[in-house]
Amino acid sequence: MMENSHKAIVVGISGPSSSGKTTLARLLRDVFPHTFILHEDDFYRPEEELPTKDGLLDWDCAEAINFDDMERALQHIRTEGTFPPFVDSKEDQNTVGEHTVAPSAISGAKARVAAWLAPGQPGHSALVFPGDVRVCILDGFLLYGRDPPLRRITDELLDVKFFLTVSKQKATARREARDGYVTLEGFWTDPPGYVEKVVWPNYAESHAWLFEDGDVEKELRGDVLREKNILAFKEAVGNQSGAGGKATGLDIDMQATFEWAVETIMHKLEDITRRR
Repeated sequence: MMENSHKAIVVGISGPSSSGKTTLARLLRDVFPHTFILHEDDFYRPEEELPTKDGLLDWDCAEAINFDDMERALQHIRTEGTFPPFVDSKEDQNTVGEHTVAPSAISGAKARVAAWLAPGQPGHSALVFPGDVRVCILDGFLLYGRDPPLRRITDELLDVKFFLTVSKQKATARREARDGYVTLEGFWTDPPGYVEKVVWPNYAESHAWLFEDGDVEKELRGDVLREKNILAFKEAVGNQSGAGGKATGLDIDMQATFEWAVETIMHKLEDITRRR
């Protein structure tokens, strides 16, 4: 819950690599005024401090992230309402590929948000008056957890929490199509087999608690999502397939995800305003 003294609302977007987190974050930043993005990737430890897995550098585990620095940045954002001056962001130098959201859907979302923010409308009370509250979108592959170091971030420092899903097949295809990643030391390109050996096993291990039978290609557990106030697209949650097996709703269209996220953020910000 956001306290009266907080000057920013923090929206978390998490999910596996190549699930569309950064794409969605950038789309939302363009729709909601006074919004900026904080990337979990900006808190990677130096390359020489990274652990290894199967003889490969492991960028996709909790040990690779400096969560103390990330928590300090989130506290600064909530109290000051500004991007932390001590964070040197590299992430916006990375490409995320083309998205499938139609220009008409983006312009329609901008129009709905503009009308929502007008004087006398709910958004005006949420973000404009009093005090021009800002929105920070935190984009990261590992934001939610029940144990330290993630528990405090999950339970106390995020006001709205989204979780995106993707199948292993699609995640692998998207990740392998990327050029690489800008890092503190230069540029990283995934070696052959990196998704199979490092990225997906780490994701499966760290997020098993969110899924039926601990299987990240099954459905998300609605009871756990409700307990942690984590929001996911409905087709990925519960027994939507009617069979309790592999989920049929993991690969959600980005336009549907975007439109759902816009409406959800507006409703959540209204709820937060009422609880202040």
